[in-house]
Amino acid sequence: MCSSHSEIFDYAKELMLDLYDLIRNIQKRPAMYLGQPSISHLRTFLAGYFFARHQLGQPETDQEKHFSNFQTWIQQKYQIPSSQSWDKIILFFSPDEYKALEQFFQLFDEYSKPNQNETFPQVSQTVHSVRS
Repeated sequence: MCSSHSEIFDYAKELMLDLYDLIRNIQKRPAMYLGQPSISHLRTFLAGYFFARHQLGQPETDQEKHFSNFQTWIQQKYQIPSSQSWDKIILFFSPDEYKALEQFFQLFDEYSKPNQNETFPQVSQTVHSVRS
């Protein structure tokens, strides 16, 4: 049993999956990770992931930096110049939360496919407000 907070944090760091593996695991078993399979729950879960990594003092990974551009990519894909978050944009174009979650995974697969001549961009990760 861990006797100090630092030991608990060290153990948590070791257990943390990289972001894209985590998203793919969520895709396989969304109810296990999100409770209710919905895009809003996914957004909240990912906000918690980024918060936990920040609290643990973990440096931002290349995948996290790459994912920070997902917001802009969704806005461009749907031609939405507003400041609505990616989950709200996808939900707007979906019949319900569950279908929006399914659509997220399709869009994420498209977004995360590496282009032959492209590497993960080096940008800062930002967590946008979930409030509408």
